[in-house]
Amino acid sequence: MTRRPLSERTGVWLLTTGGLGFLKPGPGTWGSIPPVLIALLLVWIWLPGWMIDLTLILIGLFFSIACIRFGRLAEQTFGRKDPSEVVADETAGVVLPLLFLPWVFPLGTDALAWNISLALTAFATFRFFDITKIPPANQLQSLRAGWGVLVDDLVAGVYALIVTQLLVRALYPALPFFS
Repeated sequence: MTRRPLSERTGVWLLTTGGLGFLKPGPGTWGSIPPVLIALLLVWIWLPGWMIDLTLILIGLFFSIACIRFGRLAEQTFGRKDPSEVVADETAGVVLPLLFLPWVFPLGTDALAWNISLALTAFATFRFFDITKIPPANQLQSLRAGWGVLVDDLVAGVYALIVTQLLVRALYPALPFFS
């Protein structure tokens, strides 16, 4: 058995977000978790909101580029278009609803509950739109190679960004721990 070149092994590792795409059930859910945890970690260490957003944007760009660069490799390796093992697109897409959130500092019990609720709302709305593939997201999967893998998740991310912001700005301020 021949060993794959390092660039291909690296490509598969990036496309599966460090192997999370091989976890079952729901590899897309596993691939969506890292940016959520990173955002919460950055809040925990009291980074300003703009630095959290910048870090998330860089993560999104990194995994978007990985999808585009290694999209053909994904189709060859897994033998189908937009294989479920490829979760770098989810890692990139979930970044969008995590942007521009009103994180609360310093972290007391109420602030912790608020920040976790923000992160979970962004995560849940993204997963909803990623799974349902509301048009035009479903049609965009037909794009060639890495673009077809990535763009539908970015559209789901935009939908989730809008819904998350509406929920957070309109509904959440009425919750008892927001003051």
